[in-house]
Amino acid sequence: MPRVAAIDCGTNSIRLLVAELTPRHDGTVDLRDLHREMRIVRLGQGVDATGKLAPEALERTRKALADYTIAARRKGVEKVRMVATSATRDASNRDEFFAMTREVLGTEAEVISGDEEARLSFTGAVGEQDPEDGPFVVVDVGGGSTELVVGTWDGRKAEVIAAKSVDIGCVRITERALKSDPPTADEIAEARELAAKVLTEAFDVVDVSTAKTWIGVAGTVTTLTAVAQGLSEYDSERTHLSKLSRADIDSVAQSLLTADHATRAANPVIHPGRVDVIGGGSVIVQVLAEQFATRCGPGELVISEHDILDGIALSLA
Repeated sequence: MPRVAAIDCGTNSIRLLVAELTPRHDGTVDLRDLHREMRIVRLGQGVDATGKLAPEALERTRKALADYTIAARRKGVEKVRMVATSATRDASNRDEFFAMTREVLGTEAEVISGDEEARLSFTGAVGEQDPEDGPFVVVDVGGGSTELVVGTWDGRKAEVIAAKSVDIGCVRITERALKSDPPTADEIAEARELAAKVLTEAFDVVDVSTAKTWIGVAGTVTTLTAVAQGLSEYDSERTHLSKLSRADIDSVAQSLLTADHATRAANPVIHPGRVDVIGGGSVIVQVLAEQFATRCGPGELVISEHDILDGIALSLA
């Protein structure tokens, strides 16, 4: 069976999935994980303020990508697709990024649109869901952007009804508003106001009123559920398909926003690269939950460890 590699390079992290694709009789494809890995490289460091990718951020990304290239070759990968999202969309010197990825990976990285990012995330997230629990709304809270997408899943094919990407993520909101340690009440209020304003743009495009199930993907929400569960170490089997009520979201956000950096760093389930931005991510998830409540959308958040990486891999079938 063909082996493929999917690489997702976002504002905060770069991730790799090596998978085996197995065609089924009905024309669909099964995806079997062979290797998953994530590195925090903070490619979007300072992009919101300067409009440029920092040299040290590019170097961190280059080192991670070099390791991923070796891992993919060792696994016998035949096809590779690398997508880059919010940070590179916004950077004036993104040609430097492309030159680096061509040199290291041997193929062109794609800067995908926010809508394409949303579609790939949706496809990856709904694959294990019961079609009867749809329509689904999938939210991807990244470092620089948040994607909101509504669609259906019939057990074979995902169909997107509406999608929107907006420029608010855990890195961007932290750099703009949450500057103290821990953040002040005024800073938190400013962050909430900013998130609500920007996310309204997404909700004006994406009608969530008919959605039955809310699925959250990527590192912010998986970290929130790990913290909420009080895990002694990060365990994807415990986080995958776990659920958070609105009360759970508010509680974990409050604990993160009132803790200082040292306290958050001492929590074994928070990756060191997320320690300084997870509070900002929790604000975004809080505001999302409030918007769903106002718009009669689903109230409980289902966490999925499967996301845009799975969508990228399936696109290579």
